[in-house]
Order: sequence, then C-alpha cells, then structure tokens
Amino acid sequence: MSSVRPCRSAPARAGSAARWASAIVFMLVLAAFGALASSAGAHTPPQVNIVRQGTAPAKVPAGTHYFKHIQEAVDASSAGDYVLIEPGIYDESVRVTSAQSGIWIRGLNRNTVILDGQHKAGNGILIEQANDVWVENLTVRNFDEGSSCGDEECGNEIWWDGGSGSRKIGAHGWYGSYLTAYDTGLDGGYGIFTNNEVEGAWEHIYASGFNDSGMYLGACQECDARITGAVIEDNALGYSGSNSGGRLVIENSLFRHNSVGVDPNSENPGDPPPPQDGECGRPNIEDPNPTPLITSTRIHRCTIIRHNVIVENNNLTAPAVGNPDGNWGSGVLLTGDYADLVEANVIAGNTNDGVLGLEYPNPFPPGPETIYFQLAGNRISDNLFIDNGHNPTYKGNPYAGDLTLTGGYSPLFGGPESHSEDNCASDNLFTDATFPAKIEGTWGCQNATTPNPGYGGLPVPPAEFPPAVEYLLQLKVEAESRHPVDQPAPPPQPTMPDPCEGVPRNPLCP
Repeated sequence: MSSVRPCRSAPARAGSAARWASAIVFMLVLAAFGALASSAGAHTPPQVNIVRQGTAPAKVPAGTHYFKHIQEAVDASSAGDYVLIEPGIYDESVRVTSAQSGIWIRGLNRNTVILDGQHKAGNGILIEQANDVWVENLTVRNFDEGSSCGDEECGNEIWWDGGSGSRKIGAHGWYGSYLTAYDTGLDGGYGIFTNNEVEGAWEHIYASGFNDSGMYLGACQECDARITGAVIEDNALGYSGSNSGGRLVIENSLFRHNSVGVDPNSENPGDPPPPQDGECGRPNIEDPNPTPLITSTRIHRCTIIRHNVIVENNNLTAPAVGNPDGNWGSGVLLTGDYADLVEANVIAGNTNDGVLGLEYPNPFPPGPETIYFQLAGNRISDNLFIDNGHNPTYKGNPYAGDLTLTGGYSPLFGGPESHSEDNCASDNLFTDATFPAKIEGTWGCQNATTPNPGYGGLPVPPAEFPPAVEYLLQLKVEAESRHPVDQPAPPPQPTMPDPCEGVPRNPLCP
C-alpha cells in the first residue's frame, strides 16, 4: 500500500499547482483589466473647441471652450477633439502639428465659414506630419505664392504635408470633405494638396483658379486613397499626381475648363521617389525602380480613374506658372505612367486629345539627371469619347483625337532602349481619330502583349524631332504662351448635411 501512495499524491500535488497557476493568471488578468479600466477612466473625454467671432455665452458646459481664432482652438486640441467654426470670414493662417494628430476641424457651413488669405503669400491650413486629421465643411481662398515656398509661402489653400521632399511617408490618415478652395488672382498655387502621406480620402471637394493644380496628391508609392465627388475647374491642371500610385481611386468627379483635366505623372526631381506606378502590390515602395519593366497587358492595376466626366479642358486663360507638363487641351494626360486603369469615363470636347499618353524624358531637354520614364502597362477601356481633337491648327494631324499613345523615342535623345509597351485599349466608343489607328486591334486588351505605339517615324528635314515629339513640343509652346486672367469665384457649393454628426453634445449641437 505504501508503495502506491506517492503515485496518488503526485497527481494531487500537480492539480494543486495547476489550480494555483490558474489563480495567479486570473489575478493577473484582473489586475490588467483594472489597470485598463483605471486608464480608461482617467482618459480625458473629447473636448469641443468652438470658434466664434462674437462674445461667448455666459454659461459654458464642461468639455466646451470658446476661442476667437481658429489657431487658438487648434492649439488647445488633442486627439479626438473637435474644432467647430461658426460662420464668419477669418483672416488667418492655421497650422496643425503632430501634437494635434487625430483632431477634427469642421465648419458649421461650407459657404459661410471662410479663411481668407486676401491674396497675401502663405498657406491657408497646413497640417504638418500629423496623423488622422480631418478638415471639413469650409472654404479657404486667396492664399498666394510668395517669392519662395519653403513651408510658409506656397499658396496652398489646404495642405496635408507628410514631409515634402523627404522621399519618405511621414504621416497617415488625411481626410477632407465638403471643402471649397479657390483663388481669384493669378498666384494661387494649389487648392487641396497632400504629399508624403498614405491612407486618406477627399469627398465632395471643389477647387478653381490655381496656377498649378486644383487637387494634388503626390509622393506616395502606395497611396491607399480614394477621391470622389470632386468638382475641379478653371485650373492649369485639374488633378495632378506626381509619383502617386498603388491603391488610388479617382471616381465620380467632374473635371472641366482646366488647361488639362487629369494628369497622373512621373516626376523628376519633384516629390520623390518616382515613378507614378499603378501596379497592385508593387515591391520596393520606399525606393522603387523609376523605370519598371511591364511585360504583359494582363496585370492587376490599382490606380483607377473611373466614372468621371472630363470635358472641355481647353482653358488657356487659367493661371499657370509654366504648366508643369507643358500641355493643354487634353482630358487625361498620362505622362510617363505605368499600369493605370482609365475606365468608364465620359471624355468630351477636349480640343487636342481625349486621352494622351506619352513617354517622358524628365527633365527635358535631356541631361545627366534625366530619367526616361516609359508609358507602359496602362489600360483605357469602356470610355465614351465625344468630339475630341478638333483644334483647327491640327486638322488631319494623327496625334490629335480621342486617344493617342506615343513612345519609342528615348534612344533618339541618348536614353536607353524604349519599353513603352503593353498598353491596351478595349470597348471604348470613339467618334474621332486614334493613334495608332485602329488601336483596339493590335493594341487591344485581348492581346497578352502589345508593341510600342511608336512616334511616326524619323524626322523629315527641316524638322528636328519625330512628328509625335514635334506635336508635343508645339502644345508646350502654346501652353506657355497663354494670357491668363483672373478666374471667377465659384457659386455656393453643397454644404455638409449634418455638421453635428459625431460631435459630443455642446451648445451648437444640443
């Protein structure tokens, strides 16, 4: 009997140890839960910081504060807080820093909450390397470019800056909705602008009168962004996107009366790292190959321009600082782009080209620093083209019309072998010319590969460049010889249906 007792007592001791271990784990969990509860209880609830130009009320409830200036309210805010701005014209610039990550800046009425730059040099709202900042339901106007940009005099109305020129992503989470940005002079730089940031969205925005672009998104190889419901008009460029790609959708928007409607582009040296590449899951995001090789039309594309109306982008009276790509009269301009999808848009009444895609040595004329961006892997499908390419100057010119793709001329400028290949077009409704002709045959998306579209042969004396290049250079001359005039202020735009949505209870949102 005694010989078996140790065998019985051993399991009993093991069970006791297990019970003690379970009890200890349970107590640790309780302690952790208590710490979390204590931490949550100690967290300051969201504050509502109201900006009012008049007198604050005599009684202000807890969690609500009043300020006369937007900047004061922003400075007093931290993550989760709301800055609510009452109607008025505010003569101030606003700077948001990383200390204010996670705040909302919201006007009570899009058309009557106005930040007015009075045509002085500066930026309207500058968000510097701050995460998850929302700006909503207000107007910013007439902040102009100064003698030098830096961070102070860029003429950007609303600017989420994740680190301009850094080659790195410096912030995430940029959101704007029900925003109006405009300039009635000649020196407004950009309307609504984001660079070096990822994970964002613009919805229901308006921009007009800018000498670069009304809407700009740059320097994000994998942007993870969506732009919808925009109205962009009377700018040098409607949308510009230098070196921005990956998951990026521009949809359900109107681009009209700009010099160029939509211009995703590869750029060197601005907003690095290049190129503009719409491939899904592209490797080497931080330091990508500036001239990737695409070997098939059957690739996955995540940069998508779809369901937009892109009309009458012929405006040579719009201000410009030497239009960045030296072009005008194009609905969509694919400037050294890779793997973008342009689908299901209405593209009409653009004087020179509905869609113009080109190989892009940049800087040009070529030199030691030039990168020879190719035009490769793009798909143009299911679009309705109407009445494009009717500039009398180019009547009969094969490069003016609904859709023009050009390439192959890099070696003529001392560059490498051209790989402007595997672009394709399918199921579009054309009413005017294409280059190459019958483009949906040899260059149709039913083909696994497509050849270089070419440039119309070698130059014929006395021409210095091939015909396609001569055409592009002539457009550049015309774009830079413009005579800009002040563009009009816009009419009222749709305001946010419920500016109190999501806001903690306060005197404005009872």
